[in-house]
Amino acid sequence: MNKNQAEGRGKEAKGKVKETVGKVTGNKETEYKGKAEKQGGKAEAKYGDIKSDAKKASKK
Repeated sequence: MNKNQAEGRGKEAKGKVKETVGKVTGNKETEYKGKAEKQGGKAEAKYGDIKSDAKKASKK
């Protein structure tokens, strides 16, 4: 797991927590910020996956 994958998955988890807290408390702003953070984390993790795959392919 590379740096981007780890950071992305961490941001994704953090965003999910914020989203859930926002839903439970009825705070739409926190909920939307959580959703945005979760999506950003998914994108970063996906970038890390692609980067890892490219590195593996270049070694072959």
